[in-house]
Amino acid sequence: MADTIVKKLVKKVLTPEEKAELQIQAEAMTAALVEKSKIALATFSTYTQEQVDKIVAAMALAGSENSLVLAHAAYDETGRGVVEDKDTKNRFASESVYNAIKFDKTVGVISEDKIQGKVELAAPLGVLAGIVPTTNPTSTTIFKSMLTAKTRNTIIFAFHPQAQKSSALAAKIVYDAAVKAGAPENFIQWIEKPSLYGTSALIQNHGIASILATGGPAMVNAALKSGNPSMGVGAGNGAIYLDATVDTDRAVSDLLLSKRFDNGMICATENSAVIQAPIYDEVLQKMQAQGAYLVPKKDYKKIADYVFKPNAEGFGIAGPVAGMSGRWIAEQAGVKIPEGKDVLLFELDQKNIGEALSSEKLSPLLSIYKVEKREEAIKTVQSLLNYQGAGHNAAIQIGSQDDPFIKEYADAIGASRILVNQPDSIGGVGDIYTDAMRPSLTLGTGSWGKNSLSHNLSTYDLLNIKTVARRRNRPQWIRLPKEVYYEANAITYLQELPSIKRAFIVADPGMVQFGFVGKVLSQLELRQEQVETNIYGSVKPDPTLSQAVDIARQMAAFKPDTVILLGGGSALDAGKIARFLYEYSTRHDGILEDEDGIKELFMELQQKFMDIRKRIVKFYHARLTQMVAIPTTSGTGSEVTPFAVITDDQTHVKYPLADYELTPEVAIVDPEFVMTVPKRTVAFSGLDALSHAFESYVSVMASEFTRPWALQAIKLIFDNLTTSYQYDPKNPTKEGQNARTKMHYASTLAGMSFANAFLGINHSLAHKTGGEFGLPHGLAIAIAMPHVIKFNAVTGNVKRTPYPRYETYTAQKDYADIARYLGLKGNTDAEMVDALIAAVKTLAKSVEVDQTLTGNGVKKADLENNIDQLTDLVYNDQCTPGNPRQPSLEEIKQLLRDQL
Repeated sequence: MADTIVKKLVKKVLTPEEKAELQIQAEAMTAALVEKSKIALATFSTYTQEQVDKIVAAMALAGSENSLVLAHAAYDETGRGVVEDKDTKNRFASESVYNAIKFDKTVGVISEDKIQGKVELAAPLGVLAGIVPTTNPTSTTIFKSMLTAKTRNTIIFAFHPQAQKSSALAAKIVYDAAVKAGAPENFIQWIEKPSLYGTSALIQNHGIASILATGGPAMVNAALKSGNPSMGVGAGNGAIYLDATVDTDRAVSDLLLSKRFDNGMICATENSAVIQAPIYDEVLQKMQAQGAYLVPKKDYKKIADYVFKPNAEGFGIAGPVAGMSGRWIAEQAGVKIPEGKDVLLFELDQKNIGEALSSEKLSPLLSIYKVEKREEAIKTVQSLLNYQGAGHNAAIQIGSQDDPFIKEYADAIGASRILVNQPDSIGGVGDIYTDAMRPSLTLGTGSWGKNSLSHNLSTYDLLNIKTVARRRNRPQWIRLPKEVYYEANAITYLQELPSIKRAFIVADPGMVQFGFVGKVLSQLELRQEQVETNIYGSVKPDPTLSQAVDIARQMAAFKPDTVILLGGGSALDAGKIARFLYEYSTRHDGILEDEDGIKELFMELQQKFMDIRKRIVKFYHARLTQMVAIPTTSGTGSEVTPFAVITDDQTHVKYPLADYELTPEVAIVDPEFVMTVPKRTVAFSGLDALSHAFESYVSVMASEFTRPWALQAIKLIFDNLTTSYQYDPKNPTKEGQNARTKMHYASTLAGMSFANAFLGINHSLAHKTGGEFGLPHGLAIAIAMPHVIKFNAVTGNVKRTPYPRYETYTAQKDYADIARYLGLKGNTDAEMVDALIAAVKTLAKSVEVDQTLTGNGVKKADLENNIDQLTDLVYNDQCTPGNPRQPSLEEIKQLLRDQL
């Protein structure tokens, strides 16, 4: 549709009258947008750093949350690119950019170097014009919007006609999030009906402070020729304030030196001196004693008429005058001055700023203004700059260079340079009187003076700076509980666990019914000091968020110092999340009673990320409790991992949370707790552990540290799962008990591996099919496993997941190496993979697991009715980024269908 509209516009030949009318309409439309933007700017410029950072964080999160939605929107509208890649770019624009800018100081004083005498302050440019191309319509919008908010600017977008809807959607998403977080209304706007007239009117509007143009050469060239900021200089009508605390001898000496230097022709030279009343007469007397001449008021007009000519900005210096001596100027104007006098002084009234003598002089002429208070001085200096010389320079002469008023003065003045206690003409060019600025004679005036530079032009502005960017492997980590206890009866460690007076136990009903909770209590009772205990013993399979909240409320009432998690994956996951919520509630009063607030928090915490260290939402560090995990099934490895899976009460979708704050401080891997586990649980949990080992071994984050754990776990599972499954607790055998012990260790080893190397799409698929069709997690894992291995174990034209460690695609060889480690047969890597898949199917069959969806009650029609939603959910699952092969949405659909 967009292409059709564009073609029609191009083909139609407009009359000059029609063109003129369109231009008028575009100018009126953009002017209205700019006015609203200015109102928002006035509000936004008063925000604190904390307010700004909260807004930017909300925008980044909104961009990340809606990344895939926007990728779809961009592709559907433009027909360009690949949805999955657009998603990556959107995540980059929100996650990566956010992490790069989140600690930047952009409000008030942003840096100070006392040795150099340098203070930097941040001020917004103003209203920005943002040009967005059709190639990156959503990611560019997110990126520019976030940078705009971070710098307290406002922005008006002109989107590409072919991507108007998707770009506007991206802008609306981050804008709505920003406003909800406290941003002013209309700080982001956009042209609703795109056109060349609208874009041209926008970039040429005088209310625009700077243009952020992304597009083709024609658009960039148009922006450069628009009349809005470009690299260069502006008028230098600088003013200096002489504070009552000043050393008047130094101030007068500096001021006269500056005015005489090159006859005041350097643009940074003081044109006006604003003097505080207590020292006014003294300064004028000392200036006259050192060669300045206070011109009689009757001669003002003669000099003004000769020196200045009216222009668009009020008055400008006449051609012959610039750089001439004061005596010569006076003579040409018909005014006689005494011998030995050269700098001409004019006492003026600040009410008349804008008169000729208040203009830029480029000569030894100096306007003098008398003020009573510091606040009046700020107003007068700013008025002079507003008239002419906006953004160029201002100065202050003051007693102490450490006086806090210097920062107040600098923060209030719209100038790129605030010169302290020095002659401005020489000081402004840098180096001689200060090391705070690069030496230069091209002085940018920033947005105040319609420049793109607010610093002294230097070499880096005139060079293409080369960057040698060496490839690096992203630094990785091994993070585990500080202590892992194993072997039979390892539970006795509870007798020695330090810092425990109040223990809260989370368990499922079976743990209570069959006496496992009692075993924990008995160990605590053996401690020398009494331990108060509280028990939540009704964790359900596939725990929901509401149940985690219930547990957290019970914790809040009890106020434990230790949380003990006892049970299978459900109990451990629910306990992990409940403990986090309890700790969180101590910083956020009332959150446990706020269902909407909990839901919002949960949606933030479960957000997908590319790098756990750069995730937008951070988990709080636990400060009140230590967490001890005692697994009673051999599958999840949750006792050593930063993962917890929780089910959404309303949608029934399973979401994996991942953060190292969810890793227990202590894990007790006691085989005695798994000797009576039912056969069905043994089968499903064992295959779940196998998937943990497989996926972490081939993960993009796999390393020499994690792979040995994974390999050992795989070997233990293949050697012991069938025997463990067949073990009958009523007729115990040493072989069976040994198999259960080995499986318990295998589960923890696999957990140690995937805790640090993460998982892949086997789990992404299982999380979503399990939640949608009510399948046990281990069963859903087993169904997807052979199809995922086949999908990953390919060669040739493979789209691998981007990750610095992952230099070439090696998944087929990785799986083949696993097969070789197991002693399977095959001559090539491909044959070894086939053998591995066959071995997986044989293992599943040996524990009576049907590896099909239909064999477990899922109808084909039900899958097809939900396949689009399931596909997006799988792609968005937190485990997907670790998969070696980056799946497309269509490939995910096929993987779902293959499981039937």
